[in-house]
Amino acid sequence: MHSTAPSLTPPAPAGSEPVGGPRAAAATPTHCPYCALQCGMGLAPAEGEPGGLAVVERTEFPVNRGALCGKGRTAPALLARGVRLTGPLVRSAVTGELEPASWRTALDRVARALAGTRGTYGADACAVFGGGGLTNEKAYALGKFARVALGTAQIDYNGRFCMSSAAAAQQKAFGLDRGLPFPLEDVSRTGCVILVGSNLAETMPPAVRFLTELREAGGTLIVVDPRRTRTAEAADLHLAPRPGTDLALALGLLHLVVAQGLTDTEFVAERTVGWPEARAAAMAHWPELVERITGVPVPQLREAVRLFTAPRNAMVLTARGPEQQSKGTDTVGAWINLSLATGRAGRPLSGYGCLTGQGNGQGGREHGQKADQLPGYRRLTDPAAREHVAGVWGVPPQSLPGPGRSAYELLDALGGDLRALLVMGSNPVVSAPRAAHVEKRLRSLDFLAVADVVLSETARLADVVLPVTQWAEETGTTTSLEGRVLLRRQAVEPPREVRSDLYVLHELAARLGVGQGFPTEPEEVFGELRRASAGGPADYSGITYRRLAEEQGVFWPCPEPGPAERSPHPGTPRLFLERFAHPDGRARFAAVEHRPAAEETDGEYPVVLTTGRVVAQYQSGAQTRRVAELNEAAPGPFVELHPRLAARIGAAEGDPLVVVSRRGRAVAPARITRTIRPDTVFMPFHWPGAGRANNLTNPALDPTSRMPEFKTCAVRVERATDGAAEPEAEPRRPSA
Repeated sequence: MHSTAPSLTPPAPAGSEPVGGPRAAAATPTHCPYCALQCGMGLAPAEGEPGGLAVVERTEFPVNRGALCGKGRTAPALLARGVRLTGPLVRSAVTGELEPASWRTALDRVARALAGTRGTYGADACAVFGGGGLTNEKAYALGKFARVALGTAQIDYNGRFCMSSAAAAQQKAFGLDRGLPFPLEDVSRTGCVILVGSNLAETMPPAVRFLTELREAGGTLIVVDPRRTRTAEAADLHLAPRPGTDLALALGLLHLVVAQGLTDTEFVAERTVGWPEARAAAMAHWPELVERITGVPVPQLREAVRLFTAPRNAMVLTARGPEQQSKGTDTVGAWINLSLATGRAGRPLSGYGCLTGQGNGQGGREHGQKADQLPGYRRLTDPAAREHVAGVWGVPPQSLPGPGRSAYELLDALGGDLRALLVMGSNPVVSAPRAAHVEKRLRSLDFLAVADVVLSETARLADVVLPVTQWAEETGTTTSLEGRVLLRRQAVEPPREVRSDLYVLHELAARLGVGQGFPTEPEEVFGELRRASAGGPADYSGITYRRLAEEQGVFWPCPEPGPAERSPHPGTPRLFLERFAHPDGRARFAAVEHRPAAEETDGEYPVVLTTGRVVAQYQSGAQTRRVAELNEAAPGPFVELHPRLAARIGAAEGDPLVVVSRRGRAVAPARITRTIRPDTVFMPFHWPGAGRANNLTNPALDPTSRMPEFKTCAVRVERATDGAAEPEAEPRRPSA
């Protein structure tokens, strides 16, 4: 079977491929600014281009060994003056347009608006929205700024839309959330991988080599995806469930494990609790019922169980597919149950892991920009955690506000009791569910400030836009999906009128009456972060810039050595090998049952929409849509549909289609393919305007993680008529 499966290597220009090597010795070692692989790269002066940078190989970095996708190879294009912001912008009260201004004018206006809102309506009328691409230092400082300088509970970030369901499920099951509790290299050395809801060949191309090496070594790959993606094409077995039914699929597989006597009873007895309840829930999902719910034939279910249980070691890896659902926490919990019941967790070369998406999605939530967390992955409601962090910050514990709203709930409340908003490194106009509604809420604010690298769709609505440094222009740390803390080094000076996010927070805090505690040097901020995280679940206290400069990253937890210890803590590449993180050392099964998606199809909306990414674009596209090579590879949105559905609505390849849900509409050309289910359509979510896929998506929230249901909603699909495109929105009203 392995010899005839298609290659997982994506084609140029956007696939995984080495880049120039001769100048590597002179290059500044750093990491790609995009996804959570945080691939190693070098940046060197570009020949014949004064001030320009060229990407060179870093073959010694173990995750990508020099290979980069098209986004990484073209990342220096984001530094060009015509692409990025080069000075502050302030909206004129006379013309209503964004106009150039000095930093003093811009910062004074932001501080005056925040202070005025706080004075009139209270601190919680001010909100902060962060991003999963911010460095650890910036995420830490932003959380501190919200809680200390503003005194508001209303802070969350776009990472809530990424892997919050997996985080919640891992916390429940293991007592600790780290995307992967083992290095990526272990994936190539296990016996079988079930990859659920991930198309690595397009979302993280350099990681594909771990799947290729797995199969070359005789291991097997099972891909769960409603589309036959490039990743699914290369699998030994592809399961194509109807979107929103992954929970039933996982329960059906566990039913077969129990029925066939494949449970690891010794592991279950010694290292878990809650098995009787989880087993009873799984036994209510017999194979024929699961086939009716998911559309996956019973023989394929049985084959998946055979492949997964045959080798000694196996893994389950989930991504956005099962997580971005209103039952995402339970769905991930069911896949973790499968790992625990078969003894595929807490052992070498086995386990469950989540493929975090955003560049610093892991570190971004560990250090305080998530609504309910303090640095070190401490809970905001824990009195001991509050006391520790408040001590580091030099404030009374009782002064720290409690948990605030989750990301969508925060955005939905804008213009109501939330009157002013500071956004750092996020573009919710494109990325949020029910995006047209979120855009209206942003327009209704009394005041909006955005700090970003480019003039994103969200920044275009702002009263003040603050141009900030990006990855090659600053030093800072990120934490990859492996839990590997990495140092990104500054390679070039930013434009003269561009400042760092740390500078912005320092200046705003001073104007709000907090003159101390917001340093502008990243290493100083990291030193404080180390102290704040010490003793917490995500303990960084034993990690230093010097150490990161000498090593290929350090895996947390990494506590500072005690007085009697002679050498630094080595970090923790592999978690749970001896005990799980609950006080009794045991993992918890989740007693979960299948339930329908928040919105089922009906006669008016008979088709399921699912959304996702394409290889040449990234997230909301705010950066990648400014790179010519990437736009040539992926110039715009599309609607992927099966020939049977196309025939039913009379659509041909390239015809403009209107996709309508209960929340809005989107218009994009048809892409007809047999690689998708006939009852499903797919749209990528990288574009604004008429093709904005998130006009359609459902903000129904998971009750635990508060993750919106991006991955499934009911729609109808029609051929477009003249004038079907989304009308231009009204210009933003200038603030007072």
